[in-house]
Amino acid sequence: MAPLTLGVIGAGTWAIAAHLPAFVARDDVAPLIVCRRDAAVLHEVQRMFGFPRATTDWREVIDARPDLVVLTGPVGLRATQARAALEAGCHVLAEKPFTVEPADAWALDRLARERGRVLMLCYAWNEMGIVETARQLLHEDGGVGTIEHVSVTMSTVVRDLLLHGRTYVDIPIDAPPRAETWSDPRISGGGYGQGQLTHGLGLLFRLIPQRATQVSAYTGSTAGASVELHDAITLRLEGGAVGVVSGASLPPGTFGDQHQLQIRVTGDRGQLLVDLDRPLVRRSRAGDDVTAALSDEDVTWSFARVVDRFVDLARGRDVGMRSPAELGARVVEVLDGMYRSAASGAPVAIGGV
Repeated sequence: MAPLTLGVIGAGTWAIAAHLPAFVARDDVAPLIVCRRDAAVLHEVQRMFGFPRATTDWREVIDARPDLVVLTGPVGLRATQARAALEAGCHVLAEKPFTVEPADAWALDRLARERGRVLMLCYAWNEMGIVETARQLLHEDGGVGTIEHVSVTMSTVVRDLLLHGRTYVDIPIDAPPRAETWSDPRISGGGYGQGQLTHGLGLLFRLIPQRATQVSAYTGSTAGASVELHDAITLRLEGGAVGVVSGASLPPGTFGDQHQLQIRVTGDRGQLLVDLDRPLVRRSRAGDDVTAALSDEDVTWSFARVVDRFVDLARGRDVGMRSPAELGARVVEVLDGMYRSAASGAPVAIGGV
């Protein structure tokens, strides 16, 4: 079978650290064209990963008609780039945040279905065995019953990234992230919510099928910050469930730079707990407690799993989709509602697209 050709738009720090090594590790993918705004670093990336072509204009990636297009640049152009790639017949792997506007996210979901193309999001936590184990306990044998309440508590070591553009990610070349990618709301769409809380929401919506219908939120920052560092959200969900979601930016070295995430799903029969830090999955019902047995593989994070699933889906293999555009759209409408509510000081309705 001929290799699938690869085009990358926005080959920044994270793409160099995670996406590109995973793609070039596959013998059924052939690098074709890579794009980055900084020409000097661009040609170093081209050499390092074996791309025959390189450009500073993302449109040239689409014009090259690769089989696979990876979107890893700032979110401000992502909807436009994803639409162009899908219309050109490419399969698309999009980094989070998916889009800024919910209407764009739902439109891209429809377009991918209409064109028969794969449109997948980079939620690496959703690829972990611990998450699938939790999902099974929630949906098998009655789960926790009818879901009535959810909670997400998340904190990650990104304070320096949001304030100063300094990242904890190590890469083999001198290519630090552009500060505006994270700290200019016109480009980033926001701060902690867009950069990090999207991961926690993506995991929550992997576990539960509902959309949110109403959001009330506050955001917090500090002197000198141009985007929010902390988020606090209350939710109403389809079916009458309610929820709370919080996210906090930690300074470097906190908890040994280990991300913290805990999710609880409460129903009329009991509660499911997912704790990625301990790590732990436990379902408790009256007289019926189950603590899942987790292997080292189940609790090991790997971005290569995202790439492997995307390529396999593009090949037409029946491996299942864990982070579809529809899930991403549910995340986007919560984040959009959060920013609108925080700005207005009032609850806002969402989910009506």
